[in-house]
Amino acid sequence: MENEIFTLDPAELSGRDAYRLLISVVVPRPIAWVSSIGHDDSYNLAPFSFFNAVSGNPPTVMFSIGQRAGQPKDTLRNIQETGEFVVNMTDRALADKMVKTAGEWEYEVDEFSVADLETTPSLKVKPPRVALAPIAMEAKATQIIPVEGSSNTMVLGQVVYFHIQTELLLPKGTVDPKLFNPVARLGSADYATLGEILTILRPQV
Repeated sequence: MENEIFTLDPAELSGRDAYRLLISVVVPRPIAWVSSIGHDDSYNLAPFSFFNAVSGNPPTVMFSIGQRAGQPKDTLRNIQETGEFVVNMTDRALADKMVKTAGEWEYEVDEFSVADLETTPSLKVKPPRVALAPIAMEAKATQIIPVEGSSNTMVLGQVVYFHIQTELLLPKGTVDPKLFNPVARLGSADYATLGEILTILRPQV
């Protein structure tokens, strides 16, 4: 029957099935390609699609990190140690390299090398940027919050520097999404680029 609604209590699902359903529903999701550095100066680079902006003033971003085999992932451990990270934004040209860094690599593995990516220094934080990233945001962690009842941890960070390829900028100082052509996460191993862009003005009340 057309428009028939299926209802489900997530408590009836396994954790994995609830996760798979959620990430197939909340789409598309932007991707934070986070670079961090450990206390031993080892580099880490990993993508996270539980990611978004949460404040414009001061500019603040959020992403959520799961665990690996019941232990904190390298990104979280590094941020807990240093309080700094960089969110590199991914376009279509970098998508394959971004996915390479999503592997469950050991702590000592440098994902920049795994994906054959060059680094470039940041200006206000210690972790490097992905040299070819069209946009990068240097950030300092402001809150690290365990998600209640979950193995995930939410990291909020204030953006302290923006780096944007000049050809992406519009005269008004914002980014042209068509030229940026970001890659977003769907469910499973599926990703998306921008399709139709709708311009819909909100009512003047």
